[in-house]
Amino acid sequence: MQDGQRFGALRTLALVSGVYDLALAVPMLLVAPQVAAAMGAPPPVPLINAQLNGVFTLSLAAGYFWAARDVEAARRGYLWVAGVLAKGLGAALFVLDHFQHGSPASFLLFAVTDGSLAAVLTAILLRR
Repeated sequence: MQDGQRFGALRTLALVSGVYDLALAVPMLLVAPQVAAAMGAPPPVPLINAQLNGVFTLSLAAGYFWAARDVEAARRGYLWVAGVLAKGLGAALFVLDHFQHGSPASFLLFAVTDGSLAAVLTAILLRR
């Protein structure tokens, strides 16, 4: 893959990751109890914990949009931290929580999506 294609693919991936995180953040900030119910989980107690997760995810989305503007520069570091480290650890925690604490199987969807974005796409494109 040539540099131009690789940077284009990284830019697209950063935009997809930003949209993905934004789509998670807004409901967590505005309707967290309904999100939990839709996933088969109990309401978040205290509510602020779910809303803080929304703030964190919104921050990740903003970082992805920032990184997408110039993936050739030092912004690639953000993709390593947010795209590989945060999403990879998040995926691992979803799996661990499911098997250790019996969280709903729907949580494994996040493990698949976060893990795919982290390991399969982001890490591979960054290593090329």
